[in-house]
Formats: sequence, C-alpha cells, structure tokens
Amino acid sequence: MWSVIVHIFPYAVAFAMPLLITSLGGLFSERSGVVNIGLEGLMVVGAFASAACAVTLYPVIGPAALWVSLAVAMAAGALFSLLHAFASINLNANQVISGTAINMIAGALTVYLARTFTGSGNIQLQRGIPRFDVPFLVDLPVVGPLLFRQTYGTTWLILAILGLCAFVLYKTAFGLRLRSCGEHPQAADAAGINVYRIRYAGVMISGAFAGLGGATILVTYSGEFSGTVAGMGFLALAALIFGQWKPLGILGATFFFGFAATLANASQAEPALQAIPEVALKVFPYVVTLFALVFFSKSTQAPKASGEPFEKGKR
Repeated sequence: MWSVIVHIFPYAVAFAMPLLITSLGGLFSERSGVVNIGLEGLMVVGAFASAACAVTLYPVIGPAALWVSLAVAMAAGALFSLLHAFASINLNANQVISGTAINMIAGALTVYLARTFTGSGNIQLQRGIPRFDVPFLVDLPVVGPLLFRQTYGTTWLILAILGLCAFVLYKTAFGLRLRSCGEHPQAADAAGINVYRIRYAGVMISGAFAGLGGATILVTYSGEFSGTVAGMGFLALAALIFGQWKPLGILGATFFFGFAATLANASQAEPALQAIPEVALKVFPYVVTLFALVFFSKSTQAPKASGEPFEKGKR
C-alpha cells in the first residue's frame, strides 16, 4: 500500500494546488463580507487568458511564456471579478445570483473567444511546466518521496502564497480591516475604514487567485483549454467551508480532496485498488464532505456579515 501512496501522492499534490489557491481567493472575498460562488467562472477566465497568452508568446520567448501566462491569468481574473464586485457592493445585488451569472458568462464568453482565436473551442498548449525532483530534499525518508518528488514549480509558488496569505490576514492592518468588514462592517465604517474599498480588494484578490488556479490546471496536468474546469471552483468552495474559513484548514481540506480524487482516478491502474468499486472511490470525498458539513454545522464560524450588503450609515 505504501508503494501505491508514493506513486500517486505527487499527482494528488498537483491536483490539490489549483483547489488551494482558488479556496484562498474565496477566503479573502468572504472574509471581506462578499460571497463569491463565481470562482468556477473566474477559474475558466484565468485558464483561457493563460492559454491565449502562452500560445501567443511561446514562439517568441519559449517556456518563459508559461510563467508570464500565470500573471496574465491573475490580471484577467481580477478584472473579471469587478463585475461581481460592482453588482454586490455598489448595487447591493444578491451575491449568489451575481456569482451564478459570472459562472454562466465566463463559460460562454471564453468559448466564443477561443473559437475566434483558434477556430475551435479548444486551445492546445505545445508543452506545460515540467516536473522536477527537489535536490537533497527528495532523499529524505518518508516525506522526501511524498512531497519533493516530481513536483511542479507552481506547487511551491502556491504554497508560498499560502504562507503570505496567513501572514497578511492575521499579522497586518489590512488583514484586520478585511476581517472586520466581514464581521461588523458598520463598526468598521464607524472606525474610519472604507468598507467598499476593502470589499473591492477582497473580491479582486479572489478573482486573481481563482484565475491563477485555472491557469495552474492548464500549465500542469491539463495542457488544453476547453471552456470548463470540471467543477473545480465549486469543489474549492466546499474546501473553503470544510476548512472553516482558515488558511491551514483550507490546506488540509484541499489535500484531502486532492488525494481522494487522485485515488479514484488511479484505481484502475493500481492492482491494490481494483478490489474497491471505482464509483465508491469517486464519491468518497463528496460523501465525507457532506457528513462533515452536517456534523460541524453548529460549530461552523463563517464571517457574520458574509453575504450581507453594506449600507453606509445604517446601524
């Protein structure tokens, strides 16, 4: 069984990283008080922007185009999220409906642009970011083969962003203001904090991170834009709730999802797993999540003002 775990764990980590960065984006949005269920659509926008940029620049600058495309995806996701921010913050629209609209618009728009760009709804990359073994660390017992073998550069980038996010949320003035706007926006406003500006920042960060998540899927294990990210945005939302709106909790939830999903996908290739019905492995992470959400529903601590429009001057 250990050999099975060692074999599939690098793939589980690769699958978990887009979930992790997208969930972190949702964390910033909801901590500011804006529910963003448009993460799926923002991931699609990021994947399209990354694919278009990589295909255009690859003949000019080579493999560096893949890394440039990640920055372009973040910019595209942040800009597209302004639609949700404007509707939710300025117009006081229902945030669930606004997020649903983002998902619908993103899929249709990107497929249309992809057909204009390539003549079909797909954009194929020539190559993705290569895997590598981390020198010296890969030789460590137990953790070496699991964490430092066949890794992507994007994995370490996203883990670095995770550490930065935890620092920003809990150790900086911006993080304190962000959390206060998601808990007691009227009190934050009375203290002189611009709640509208903070919420815009939270939503734009969520768009940038979701765009990076979509691009990460593209440049690592997918290699092709097809107008969808197969529900990864909604899975990231589940990881956000499962992780109790905390960075380390989200890390654990996304690794659980990544390992469970990879286990299901590898079940037919691993003799040790063939005795377990494939459908049982595929539904396992979702069933466990439902039970966990029901079990912890009374102790779930979502931001108190999440999803509630802010009206200046109202007490």
